[in-house]
Amino acid sequence: MARNKQRGRVAVVETVAGGVAELIPDPEHARAWTLLIDGAPQSHVDLDDPARLGFAYQRRLGHIADLVAPPGRPLQAVHLGGGAFTLARYIAATRPRSTQQVVEYDAPLVQLVRRELPLDPGARVRVRGADARAGLAKVPDGWADLIIADVFSGARTPAHLTSTEFLAEVRRVLKPGGHYAANLADGPPLAHLRGQIATAATVFPELALAADPAVLRGRRYGNAVLLASAVPLPVAELTRRVATDPHPGRVEHGRALTDFTGGAVAVTDASAKDSPVPPPSVFQ
Repeated sequence: MARNKQRGRVAVVETVAGGVAELIPDPEHARAWTLLIDGAPQSHVDLDDPARLGFAYQRRLGHIADLVAPPGRPLQAVHLGGGAFTLARYIAATRPRSTQQVVEYDAPLVQLVRRELPLDPGARVRVRGADARAGLAKVPDGWADLIIADVFSGARTPAHLTSTEFLAEVRRVLKPGGHYAANLADGPPLAHLRGQIATAATVFPELALAADPAVLRGRRYGNAVLLASAVPLPVAELTRRVATDPHPGRVEHGRALTDFTGGAVAVTDASAKDSPVPPPSVFQ
């Protein structure tokens, strides 16, 4: 482990299973940090204000957590991919008494985050050390109100988390009115993103996608947040919130989202591939 001075505070650098993890102090907030893995930003956490979400895609996931149930009602949530537990902290702060499970395969990363960015002792968050799909398989049928998938290995989503079989397991774990949200990353020509929408459409009847307009137009690499459920989605309010974010985005659903897929076919375990490698310029 190395500690480097940065703007009056100490940056923490440590090797974990997924590469080199860096916790970089946020110069504008006294107890806020950014987690990077091999130079790729993964999470932002403010220990003084866990309801403040710094990354645009995390804000969109936060909006979803706000809208899937009446304000303040506790949720039963599963987080596939731990990072710095940003969304688990957010739900614990905005929906007290929520019961949450985090599935994270990188045990050294979990130890680093627990040591340097400890969870609130009152948060009902259980961290399970396992592969995301293997960990999900241990969650009972119909347990979750919300499942959030934010899993990257080497800045790529592993293939086995992109298939219809994986999403069938997600739906098994969700309550009948539950919601699934996934952080997806892609760039031109958006073949991975289109395929993920087509895949989700085979499992869930209701879909929406939130992203930066430039990403949706295939002009640059970036994140898109997919929301899926068996029940009607809060599209109008999600659209309003995403459009008024500091980095405004757009929400597509219905016919427009179907058209966006451009005839892409669903991904199965047999045909699944890791998501594309980000361009070198993305994290510079």
